[in-house]
Amino acid sequence: MQTEDMRLDGNAAGGTLADVFVPEMTAARLTCSGCGITRPMGTLLEYGQTMGLILRCPGCNTAMLRMVRARGCLRIDVSGTSFIAVNEGVATV
Repeated sequence: MQTEDMRLDGNAAGGTLADVFVPEMTAARLTCSGCGITRPMGTLLEYGQTMGLILRCPGCNTAMLRMVRARGCLRIDVSGTSFIAVNEGVATV
């Protein structure tokens, strides 16, 4: 079987992505790309409520997640996060 025969477009990932982004995300564990510490999202520090959402690492102040709504689109930047782990089923801290 050729690689092209196994390739699908991004819509095929819809079910899997729904599994990831539906659980209680404050219990998800994020690893900071700045200091390497892993902690629950709910322990990050929130800034910028009126202009959008910025979650910063309480240890090194790296902006781990930025989120803004603009022109009917939710834009999310997780470049300050090296890894996100979301528990399947009921997420707990």
